[in-house]
Amino acid sequence: MLTFSSQQLYAWVAMFIWPTTRILGLLSIAPPFGSTSVPMLVKVLLGIAIGAVLAPDVPVPPAIDPMSMTGLLILLQQLLIGLSMGFAMRIVFAAVEAAGELTSSTMGLSFAAFFDPQTQGRTAVIGQVFSLLATMVFLSLNGHLVLLQVMAESFHTLPITGVPITTEGFHQLGLWGAKVFSMGVQLSLPLLIALLITNFALGILTRAAPQLNLFGIGFSITMLAGFVLIALALPYMLTPLQRFLVEGVEMVRLLGSVPPVNALPKP
Repeated sequence: MLTFSSQQLYAWVAMFIWPTTRILGLLSIAPPFGSTSVPMLVKVLLGIAIGAVLAPDVPVPPAIDPMSMTGLLILLQQLLIGLSMGFAMRIVFAAVEAAGELTSSTMGLSFAAFFDPQTQGRTAVIGQVFSLLATMVFLSLNGHLVLLQVMAESFHTLPITGVPITTEGFHQLGLWGAKVFSMGVQLSLPLLIALLITNFALGILTRAAPQLNLFGIGFSITMLAGFVLIALALPYMLTPLQRFLVEGVEMVRLLGSVPPVNALPKP
């Protein structure tokens, strides 16, 4: 007859539920898993499957009742870690979408927006094109597998413990959030400069020939020039996209290695 103590039962439950919580936090927000087009049931089943595979290799603290106050705090802590790591990767895709928004508004397509299932809002057409491009590059580089590998490594660099985590990780995440604007501008800057030159040329043409209807021809020329420039620039966007995605993965790895708060020395 098999017998086991309550401490052993707590250890078995904790060995599975705490790592799975961190994994589910990552999958709920990190692209491409975090897209709302992915059913919630698929995310949950995928997180449980990954947790079942990683659980035997995850170092866990001594047996703690998962339903105790300490166990619930550890559960919340693992959820915050997973959400932070997923949000760090989501920022890269938000920067790519911001580049599309800037390009779209400069082309005069700011009125052309569609429903985006990822953000549950309206997104410019060019922003959706850039977002799909970033997703295809991410998948072609096996970024989703690298992201899961970094998550698996984080259980050793940032082990599950009852000690509170520091605010350094959240500070780094806040600084990383500023990359939305810098990366977005860097990605769209060549297109913006070329479209700005086009608008200057149209302005000079209007001054030289006032009888021309700027609103009649300007919009068509700007939009056509924008599409041509995007077609020419797409092959050259691969290198900066790869660099941004690598930086995003490195930020996820950094967040997974921030040590917890050290115990205060006794006076």
